[in-house]
Amino acid sequence: MPSKNALATPTDLARNAVSGVADALNGVLADTFALYLKTKNFHWHMSGPHFRDYHLMLDEQASQILATTDDIAERVRKIGGTTLRSIGDIARRQRIADNDAEFVPPDAMLAELEQDNRTLVETLRAAKEIADEAKDNASSSLIDDWTDGAERRAWFLFETNRKR
Repeated sequence: MPSKNALATPTDLARNAVSGVADALNGVLADTFALYLKTKNFHWHMSGPHFRDYHLMLDEQASQILATTDDIAERVRKIGGTTLRSIGDIARRQRIADNDAEFVPPDAMLAELEQDNRTLVETLRAAKEIADEAKDNASSSLIDDWTDGAERRAWFLFETNRKR
């Protein structure tokens, strides 16, 4: 059986820095998967007079969210860390709560996803602090882009759900 050293990737970051950044990015990755699945869930179960617009917006947002997962996981591996391995691993790390309700009204779906994207922003900002402390400029830069995407999704959800 191969040892853990078989996955060791050379890096100039200190070992404790790799551990801290990898752990923070794995938390981001867990929340990203949780947000992706919830966004798809709400996309599939959308109803009401604005069905088409909401359905399409959530599908677009889910695609954006899923597109970041590989970048996050690959960043963990590039710095010499290991990444999530299972649904159970995601469940143990995620901060974004699942929603298994039989029915969620459209306005509640949009409000919940807005808050979940804001929670992801908090997770990303905490990860950025850890990356900056480790002098991991590449992770820090990527986190800026992921934060911008989550803020944009939250903004769209807020504006879509605004009560005039």
